[in-house]
Amino acid sequence: MGFGNLKTQAGLQALNNFLADKSYVEGFVPSQADIVVYDAVGKAPAASLPHALRWWNQIASYQSVKTSLPGVKKPVDSYGSCSAAPAAGGDDDDDDDDDFDLFGSDDEEAAAEAQALREKRLKEYADKKSKKPAVVAKSSLLLDIKPWDDTTDMLEVEKLVRTIEADGLLWGASKLVPLAYGIKKLQINCVIEDLKISTDFLEEEITKFEDLVQSMDIAAFNKI
Repeated sequence: MGFGNLKTQAGLQALNNFLADKSYVEGFVPSQADIVVYDAVGKAPAASLPHALRWWNQIASYQSVKTSLPGVKKPVDSYGSCSAAPAAGGDDDDDDDDDFDLFGSDDEEAAAEAQALREKRLKEYADKKSKKPAVVAKSSLLLDIKPWDDTTDMLEVEKLVRTIEADGLLWGASKLVPLAYGIKKLQINCVIEDLKISTDFLEEEITKFEDLVQSMDIAAFNKI
């Protein structure tokens, strides 16, 4: 009884012969019997064993839910039968073929239902994944804005900078930082969406206030 050593060509051939008219090792739906034999085989059968390879690919698709499959695991040698190999000839062949045909439609129907269920689950997963909101890449910038001299009204500079509005730009906290000779620079934080706002855009917009702003530098740049 059993398939023999499923790591050998003989064992795999016995499995291939057994599955010639069956979708699964036991019954008409995937079960723990398939999982036991699948684990014993260990790797995909060669293309020269089409029935075993077809079964392997089918059971491989159930590995993520294998513990929920029906049935109780038994020793691997309790599955299959040496008698499953096709007979050499004789009148019994026709009778066996007739019997197999009677059950073949049931196997195909069960396989079709299992495939339909798998495709439904894959579609539901794909739909769920497609509805997941995309992650928006953002960066946090700390800008240094320097005036021409100590007579520049830095509060006015800040006011003008905050008038710069654009989709994907958000201004944050600010402060005045002493430089030298009574000159102070404006240090202001902002958050930008990387695909919408560039540092070149910020520099161009801020230095437009050329009567008050000498230059703009990036003091810190961090991805969020």
